Amino acid sequence: MRKLRARSLSVSEARVVLKGHDLEGGVIEDVIDDFCHRGYLDDVALAGVLVTSGVERKGQGRVALSRALAQRGIPRDIIDGALDDLPDDDDERALEFARGKARSMSRLDHDTALRRLVGQLSRRGYNGAVSMKAAKAALRETTFGGSTSGVRFVDSD
Repeated sequence: MRKLRARSLSVSEARVVLKGHDLEGGVIEDVIDDFCHRGYLDDVALAGVLVTSGVERKGQGRVALSRALAQRGIPRDIIDGALDDLPDDDDERALEFARGKARSMSRLDHDTALRRLVGQLSRRGYNGAVSMKAAKAALRETTFGGSTSGVRFVDSD
């Protein structure tokens, strides 16, 4: 119970904590079942909270979110369900993150800034194509003073 007061645990994490207290396997499963029944342990709810937090506070992409949930011992089917509920806007989230970082890289040459920005996006869990596209767009906007509203006006001449 003390561990649960500090932070939410997955069923897998709770099982590891209980094994550390030298309890028999049957007792551990009884405690896990009781905690699940009472709502103290809920992998689906935990996955939803972690996905929301990862997107809103950390700007993470699907790969990083999936990895974080798996590290917490959440089953694959629950991870897939939590990520399915996520809007398919990795491109837009990556671009928003890249725009914020690109401004601080204006003193660097274009290739260095591109390489660093793609690396930062990749570490946040965006795939290579999404990272490259977002980094190029953000640097192009920053370099040429482009708008960050997403609206672009094209000269028809």
